[in-house]
Amino acid sequence: MASLSLSISPNPDRLIDGIFVSPRRQLLRRVAINSSPSGFNFLTKLTSAEKHRRNKVAAVRMSSISPASHSYDVVVVGAGIIGLSIARQLLIGSHLSVAVVDAAVPCSGATGAGQGYIWMVHKVPGSEKWELAMRSRELWEKFAEDIKYQGMDPQEVLGWKKTGSLLVGKTSDEMAVLKEKVDKLSKAGLKAELLSTIDLKEIEPVLVVGEEGGAAFLPNDYQLDARRSVAYIEKENRKYASEGRYGEYYNQPVTGLLRSGNGEVEAVQTPKYSLYSKKAIVISTGCWTGSLMQDLIRDSDIKLNIPVKPRKGHLLVIENFNSFKLNHGLMEVGYIGHQDAILQPNNLDSGAETSSISMTATMDTLGNLVLGSSRQFVGFNTEINEEIINKIWERAKEFFPSLRELSLKDLEKNREVRVGLRPYMPGGKPMIGPVPGLSNVFLAAGHEGEGLTLALGTAEMVADMVLGNPSKVDNAPYALHAHCS
Repeated sequence: MASLSLSISPNPDRLIDGIFVSPRRQLLRRVAINSSPSGFNFLTKLTSAEKHRRNKVAAVRMSSISPASHSYDVVVVGAGIIGLSIARQLLIGSHLSVAVVDAAVPCSGATGAGQGYIWMVHKVPGSEKWELAMRSRELWEKFAEDIKYQGMDPQEVLGWKKTGSLLVGKTSDEMAVLKEKVDKLSKAGLKAELLSTIDLKEIEPVLVVGEEGGAAFLPNDYQLDARRSVAYIEKENRKYASEGRYGEYYNQPVTGLLRSGNGEVEAVQTPKYSLYSKKAIVISTGCWTGSLMQDLIRDSDIKLNIPVKPRKGHLLVIENFNSFKLNHGLMEVGYIGHQDAILQPNNLDSGAETSSISMTATMDTLGNLVLGSSRQFVGFNTEINEEIINKIWERAKEFFPSLRELSLKDLEKNREVRVGLRPYMPGGKPMIGPVPGLSNVFLAAGHEGEGLTLALGTAEMVADMVLGNPSKVDNAPYALHAHCS
């Protein structure tokens, strides 16, 4: 097998192509590389003919491209809220160095297209995700308190605000569901109230749910701004670059993994860089995780199915909205059923655009009205669908009749449409844990619409796995063997 020498330069701490690169000591390594027809590099067991052909391709490829090489303790692939939070947790909770690599830039995926809430009102006490959701909420509260302790305003830094949340229903059947939910949430230790339509009129005057309607109310739920939160986490992470402990490599799609002779994955490869990892590699690439992992293990003996799928969502944002104000975050009870809807393979294979629309409404700290939401299985399509936007608007008018006086067309100059691909997982649980057959590689993906809510708890769980610490939350329900076949 042909060996290729890759020298790691002692780059001083500086900004290269918009990327923070931490100083690394000089290191010379010899890495055996095979180049597959797909262009992904992976060490595998091959026949003599395959070895000759692939080594020849690899030699040609590497002679024309010499990627710069850097070494870190942990390499995190994916710069959404999950990946950046994992990097943050490792930086503040250990002395490890961390690199974050992404095919694009932060907030390019589901994170940047989200509504931004930390709500428990639609969660199920006693479910497998409950403990993780509660722990993550606790960590978000601590994060906001730490910012306040430093003399800053969490609302300005994170868009953080205790608005409370309302899960609303219109019919007697829906009210029965809400009553049961309030009872369960109260028994789980959360402050929860069942409000009648008269009660709602007092705290949310523009909301209309009819005589039989009402809401489950959790006054201690929060909202935040995902983009501001990511920007702050990035800023905090970058403080460790001067210590040689942090680097960012954006607009660098991962093209392969480099493995040592004992099978351990020792580096992540991009078109410009080979990022070596001394301790762990974490894959947190949202709905792209399944396809990325299949590409990376294509020529290996590893059999792995990562069932995460993209679930497209639209949000309609009316900027500087002043027709009315919302005091709380709102969601119709039907959202829960739509969230738990199961992917039908026949629909995906036929290209049918199965979709659901549920009313969600928030008002962010900038005075923007954010309306949702939609769910569609249409592959990786991110084009704006005006029909979906119109349906979101029409659904909102059923709960906020005063919107009927406004034309969506007249608001066109003030509107923004966010389209994102949620990482859907059958069963509704994310995958968090080591990858079978790939020593020192971990996955953290499949959070769908709960990425923000579960981000800090997920980050803590992954960091504990990497560091060998006892887990604060039972991680067994999230293990890959519980999802993959």
